[in-house]
Amino acid sequence: MTGGLPGPSPSHPGPTATPSSGASGSVPSPAPPPPAGPATYAAAGVDIDAGERAVERIMPMVAATRRPEVLGGLGDFGGLFALDTARYRQPVLVAGTDGVGTKAVVGQATGRFDTLGIDLVAMCVDDLVCQGAEPLFLLDYIATGAVDPDQMAQLVAGVAEGCRQVGAALLGGEMAEHPGVMKPGEFDLVGFAVGVVERDRALGPHLVAAGDSLIGLASPGLRCNGYTLARQVLLERSGLTLDGPPWPGAPATLTLADELMRPSVIYTPAVRAAITAAHAGSRGGAGAVHAIAHITGGGFGGNVPRALPEGLRAVIDRSTWTVPPLFGEIRRRGEVSDHEMARVFNLGVGMVMMVAPDRVEDVLAALAGAGVHAAIVGEVLPGPRGVEFTGAGFRFAPESAS
Repeated sequence: MTGGLPGPSPSHPGPTATPSSGASGSVPSPAPPPPAGPATYAAAGVDIDAGERAVERIMPMVAATRRPEVLGGLGDFGGLFALDTARYRQPVLVAGTDGVGTKAVVGQATGRFDTLGIDLVAMCVDDLVCQGAEPLFLLDYIATGAVDPDQMAQLVAGVAEGCRQVGAALLGGEMAEHPGVMKPGEFDLVGFAVGVVERDRALGPHLVAAGDSLIGLASPGLRCNGYTLARQVLLERSGLTLDGPPWPGAPATLTLADELMRPSVIYTPAVRAAITAAHAGSRGGAGAVHAIAHITGGGFGGNVPRALPEGLRAVIDRSTWTVPPLFGEIRRRGEVSDHEMARVFNLGVGMVMMVAPDRVEDVLAALAGAGVHAAIVGEVLPGPRGVEFTGAGFRFAPESAS
């Protein structure tokens, strides 16, 4: 369960020293003998007491996400969730898993942990909603070099907040100490989510038709994707500091850390509202929202085709939105090609919805009412399945366009 005691986890003590000849022909000294006295788990690097303190801090956060379908309590070996079958005619469960990737490295460097859980929920449930699913519950997994109760509490607080935003229960999870594999302070945060959708309301490529409009949902930041390239360009190659400005002319109070740690937009509530609004005026079937692509790892080319059937392509007009300045700064400082930028980052579009053209205004109004800015960015046309960009080029924000 979430906040469970750190249990045995695989660790590697390192290579055994073996005699070998160096340049001078000398033989390395043998490894020092192990310390005398009884061995303990704490001495080996796993602090059960710290895990118990972390559990005490996490329990109220988990309880705050409880739904009526949740049975049992924190500490059970498995989370119980009673699906209310009376609510559905033909319920289909939808499952997905994801993590925050190397955004965790930036969190470690900045000491900011409270929003990474929101990122995790966004990565997981925004995959589920691509099939039209309502998220039901999520489980988290935190691997760390050493349990720091304060750090763990901040991470789980973010997960709980993300679950609250989408109405999902934080049903369980695990904390695991991996001394010898990870250093104290290092961690990885991943999750697993389950949702439900009516069988005849499931979205996907089978519904997409030529002439469908492409609606792009705005993303003000990187969300959780491309951080390895972003860190390499901005921090290692360019030598920028996390407490310095993210680009020339940025607001005085805005730092690079603020931009890199900007929480991911969780699109699920807005998308579900748009699906409902579009379905209300449609004629049967799954409604006027046909398919959705979540622009995560792999960018546009790696994700948009997953929502298309054979024989149809997405034609996206690059001039229909302005790319936020942080992306332009990465492009400028790293001399990154537009092609590479579009296959790594979302470039300011976190989701692309395929929508019947006569219901576009309903979808845009519903998204705006839920606080998500969106715009028509292209259309679906016959051709080999894939993505085709049109327009003169991406419109990078003026601050970093040079």
